[in-house]
Amino acid sequence: MASEIPTPSRGWRLPAGSVSLPEVHGSIAIPTGAGFWRKLFAFAGPGYLVAVGYMDPGNWATDLAGGAQYGYALLSVIMISNLMAILLQALAARLGIASGRDLAQACRDSYSRPTTIVLWVLCEIAIAACDLAEVIGAAIALNLLFGLPLVWGVCLTALDVLIVLFLQHRGFRYVEALVIGLICLIAGSFAFELWSARPDYVAVAAGLVPQARIFSDRNMLYIAISILGATVMPHNLYLHSSIVQTRKYLDDVASKTEAIRFATIDSSVALMSALFINGAILVMAAAVFHGSGHESVADIGDAYQLLSPLLGTKGASVLFAVALLCSGQNATLTGTLAGQIVMEGFINLRLRPWLRRLITRLIAIVPAVIVVSLYGERGSGQLLILSQVVLSLQLSFAVFPLVMFTGDRHKMGIFASPLWLQALAWPVAIAIALLNAYLLWQTFAG
Repeated sequence: MASEIPTPSRGWRLPAGSVSLPEVHGSIAIPTGAGFWRKLFAFAGPGYLVAVGYMDPGNWATDLAGGAQYGYALLSVIMISNLMAILLQALAARLGIASGRDLAQACRDSYSRPTTIVLWVLCEIAIAACDLAEVIGAAIALNLLFGLPLVWGVCLTALDVLIVLFLQHRGFRYVEALVIGLICLIAGSFAFELWSARPDYVAVAAGLVPQARIFSDRNMLYIAISILGATVMPHNLYLHSSIVQTRKYLDDVASKTEAIRFATIDSSVALMSALFINGAILVMAAAVFHGSGHESVADIGDAYQLLSPLLGTKGASVLFAVALLCSGQNATLTGTLAGQIVMEGFINLRLRPWLRRLITRLIAIVPAVIVVSLYGERGSGQLLILSQVVLSLQLSFAVFPLVMFTGDRHKMGIFASPLWLQALAWPVAIAIALLNAYLLWQTFAG
């Protein structure tokens, strides 16, 4: 049985070589002989770092627009998007645990040097675009809460470099604890928003059922595809395939099988929190703005200004901005980790963590400062849209290699995706590619 474990002779051209995120690789012990719940707790964490990418500020505008214009009808799109994300993240965890490679390392091992360089450049652009959305989202939140000018807010977000370095030096569990704490704060804020908005729960349940008019109404279809396009983030696939390797499981079939099972449970449960938060944004917008004469609300700043007067409580707007700040800061924390993973994985270039993260932050901050300085908040909104378009362009270049690698028995051995899983994964990959292509065409066509 041990001979079935993936080795270079079974499909990988090169030995596993350098481990992913070497400073924290295998740093979290897994208790031997422990029960289900203790082991689940030991494996819990990476899924929540991945989940923050599915509730980042880039998702907020589409959720707000969908709820304000169409009520609860697009809840089904959020649910379907989340199910797609659960499937793809499970594949990313499978790849990392079974092969000992993150997705970037697997691409470098499988493709030619020129192809690897192209994939790396595309991925770096996508991470910079995603980071841009988080930076601007956090800056807008600081402006709403404290009146801090957007330019200063953008610069202040660079401090997350110091936070990540400090926490990672203390141990990867501290990074996970901070992220989970911020997610809980976001969830608590929106739980209050929902309680204050008093939505029609029968209509909410009906919204979870896909409706034919989504396809007949062109604008509704565009928003639906925008939600899909903004949900699955390419850098999350690289990130997840790496951070699942922070657990110290044994290099045998039984241990890896167990690790894949618990990592899948972890990411699936964590992504349900993203489903709640994205759904809560849409439900809140539907309950507060739809049918009240504010159907055109899609801007984060406008939503902040209107929430308190419409709900009759000042805390509604404040909690909305707090959740936005937590969302943006959370996503920048994981974005810096993803940047390190793709640079080291694709081109095997290792820089000091502080230098790599400083470069990542500057790539996002410099364009944001320029646009905010020249065009103010209006330009920031356009930059958020552009960042989502760039992410859509890059997504398939991460999804298709992931599905191919995990379904290849020569590379994965007995851990290759079974036929039923491949039968789900390939249609999802193709659907994401087609929908994002349509979204891009609509965007550039005006």
